[in-house]
Amino acid sequence: MRIFFTGGSGKAGHHVAPYLADQGHQVTNADLTPLRHEGIADLRVDLTDLGQTYSALAGAARPAELDLPAVPAYDAVVHFAAVPAILLSADATTYATNVLSTYNVLEAATRLGIGKVVFASSETTYGICFAQGERRPQYLPVDEEHPTVPEDSYAMSKVAGEVTARSFQARTGADVYGLRVNNVIEPHEYEQLFPAFLADPALRRRNVFSYIDTRDLGQFVQRCLTTDGLGYEVFNVANADTSVAATTEEVRERFYDGVELRREMGPHETFYSIEKARRLLGFQPQHSWRDVLADPRA
Repeated sequence: MRIFFTGGSGKAGHHVAPYLADQGHQVTNADLTPLRHEGIADLRVDLTDLGQTYSALAGAARPAELDLPAVPAYDAVVHFAAVPAILLSADATTYATNVLSTYNVLEAATRLGIGKVVFASSETTYGICFAQGERRPQYLPVDEEHPTVPEDSYAMSKVAGEVTARSFQARTGADVYGLRVNNVIEPHEYEQLFPAFLADPALRRRNVFSYIDTRDLGQFVQRCLTTDGLGYEVFNVANADTSVAATTEEVRERFYDGVELRREMGPHETFYSIEKARRLLGFQPQHSWRDVLADPRA
């Protein structure tokens, strides 16, 4: 597939875009900062500018395409570009940048007849991660039916992006899949970060004690690209286990006393349910911090 990938130079993108290229896709990275990865074309695009977004999506991306009878169309858009968290820009800037760029990407992609858009939403939409003070889930495990009630600018922008995406899908009939991505972890971060998490599980409260390995995030996007006909869907994106050594029962007793448990859970099963992705996409996480670090309680 010829893929227009926005934000390929970011923390998640600079792993996922090369992963897709390794799967045989032709990837264009649309970002303000070049990725400079062999085999991936870089285009400097300000996605808050609708004209630039249209132009980039309609145009050539690499010299070899100039020898074709016409510029080839993109088969899919993967939209990861965003101000990636609160406290990086003024709240109003974070919200405006993320909402407008998502609108522009969806407007241009659907007007140009691109039938598959995969966009990054966020775990923060559930209102827990960036809340002022402590917020707890309404029930466990947290699935895609859980209310999205954020209070911060970043999560608000992601909820607005989901509403926008659903509207464009209804207008066009394209496949538009939103990924509520949990805390993104690069492979080298297991040794850097996880010893503290294993010692003090409270450090993971805001992420519902979950995480997603960049390699499994790449697999998740690939599964979205190869699964057609779902229309509009949102998916939780996480690894299969928790990011702490404590068992799920121990975490529940310490942090979630009184929170409804809707089904029995495995001893280290993620609280951020990925059952929908398993069922509809065939997603099967392949990685875990347990492959790198010894469980101190084993």
